[in-house]
Amino acid sequence: MRVRDLTRAALKDKLAHNALYIRTGPFVCRIQSRFSTVVHGLATAYADYLLAEPGYADFHVNLSSPWFRRWIFPQVQFWSDLRMPFLPLPVEQAYAMFEWGMNWCVSQNANQYLILHAAVLEKNGRALILPGHSGAGKSTLCAGLVYGGGWRLLSDELTLIRLDDGWIQPLPRPVSLKNRSIEVIKSLRPDLIFTPVVMDTQKGAVAHAKPPLESIDQQDCCVPVGWVAFPNYQADAATKAEPIAATQVVLKLAEQAFNYSLHGKQGFDTLVGLMRQATSYRFEYSRLADAISFFDGLATTSIATEPAPQLAERMP
Repeated sequence: MRVRDLTRAALKDKLAHNALYIRTGPFVCRIQSRFSTVVHGLATAYADYLLAEPGYADFHVNLSSPWFRRWIFPQVQFWSDLRMPFLPLPVEQAYAMFEWGMNWCVSQNANQYLILHAAVLEKNGRALILPGHSGAGKSTLCAGLVYGGGWRLLSDELTLIRLDDGWIQPLPRPVSLKNRSIEVIKSLRPDLIFTPVVMDTQKGAVAHAKPPLESIDQQDCCVPVGWVAFPNYQADAATKAEPIAATQVVLKLAEQAFNYSLHGKQGFDTLVGLMRQATSYRFEYSRLADAISFFDGLATTSIATEPAPQLAERMP
């Protein structure tokens, strides 16, 4: 059974009085909330996700209002396993806070993986990792490749690397887009389903795009890394890809890892092993269409010269 099989009334009732259990990648999340924006966001962006059986959950999430802020300047607060990691936000930002909170849950707790702050996608049996700071164009490029280039979404925000073999564990969730990127992707795919735009957040205007059904249905299919690219959007710049030495990439990825120091030597060995099988680039672009064409060509050329490995369908 999927989220879309619930009526809006049934979804609202589950979130308010019991809980909604959803599986994303290797995790089950138990969600509770009475906010209409959260109900609408889950019904819209998570329509194709499978419901999990009530009971065990990796994360217990609750979005609620402080009792003294339910009527005057109402706010939302995010709770996870009896912890409130963020300050309350205006109630209009409840769904965006849910997505940010879910990223926090994974980045702080899923230490069976080496976790990078990076988007990651797959084509022809290999993964492309896109690390990047805010404003570098990482999310726009990720969305462009998924919705305009047919790449499989593994994650738009968190790259989960298995420690035993260096393969990528998918965690496909709605793609977060900000400000001008929202209109860029809407013009690329006018039929794409978005959650309502939330204005005036700490990141500006924010909306989330519904993931492709194929990415959700293949969220158990792990893949090896083929490429790492550090994107940098520059207005009016020509598309340019410069190779980077593996030693530099290991250092740059270690800086982007949430739990690199926790894993010590194993974390270092995992990154070194990953770099031995990946080609790495600094990638500058201004035109999304040119960027999509470059990475499509990269995936096509690689598969023509070297057979892709079989996808692994096992949970860690």
